[in-house]
Amino acid sequence: MTANRFVRCSCGRLHWGAHGAAGLLLSDPARGVLLQRRAWWVHNGSTWALPGGALETGETVREAAAREAWEEADVPKTAFRALSASVLDHGTWRYTTVLGVADSTLDARVANQESSELRWVAPGEVADLQLHRDFAESWPRLRDQLGRELVLVVDGANVVGSRPDGWWRDRRGAAERLRDRLARLAERGIADTVAGLGAGPTWEWWPRVVLVVEGQARGVDPLAGVEIETAPADGDSHIVAVTAQARRRPQDHVVVITADRELRSRVTALGASTMGPGTLLRELDG
Repeated sequence: MTANRFVRCSCGRLHWGAHGAAGLLLSDPARGVLLQRRAWWVHNGSTWALPGGALETGETVREAAAREAWEEADVPKTAFRALSASVLDHGTWRYTTVLGVADSTLDARVANQESSELRWVAPGEVADLQLHRDFAESWPRLRDQLGRELVLVVDGANVVGSRPDGWWRDRRGAAERLRDRLARLAERGIADTVAGLGAGPTWEWWPRVVLVVEGQARGVDPLAGVEIETAPADGDSHIVAVTAQARRRPQDHVVVITADRELRSRVTALGASTMGPGTLLRELDG
């Protein structure tokens, strides 16, 4: 059975996509957000929304949003970074908005007949357009998290040391195993309810992870999704310094993973929030 068909939703409306649908909300600090004016002949035609469409069988929402943006707006997947996703869940049908930051050189254009126009719109002017009804409903909460990145700063020694699994026999190896698990987390994402950011239970994040190592764990190499910071001496002071510089944009979320009370106090004074090693390890075990 094809995924490209309408389904009758429990809300009483027809929605496109047997497996649900996904769209890509790209932002650029200099240009605003990229919106698509739908062709007059498509469902909810002539309204403004996002490049997007039905999920294909076996496709992730991130893959679907990237594919649709390429097919409809000539946006290559290398021209943006996916940061988070918000799900509009009707029970029998789901629409996922993937939020990302565009490369400043991205030159989007109408790429197929489903679009009549593409336009960069200032966030404050979006609500003035004739919006697709579902996008209009979602826009206020999407705008709150627009362009915001989640950065996880991980106190490697504290997290590794919280589980007595023989880590002391090979501290560098233990740090590398933690790095590998963090890379998988960065790829699959973390729920907002776990990160504690308050965006809502339907939100998830693909974080940028910074693992801070020290002492005998020095020499760990970075991995896709995980940056490595090596503390020259005082590990706690280096974590504070990394936290202070972690935001690429003022609105970004920074969460420091440590159980050290003094360190937690120092990083919260910088505007970061904290998570215990146990919470992180349970997420990594899942």
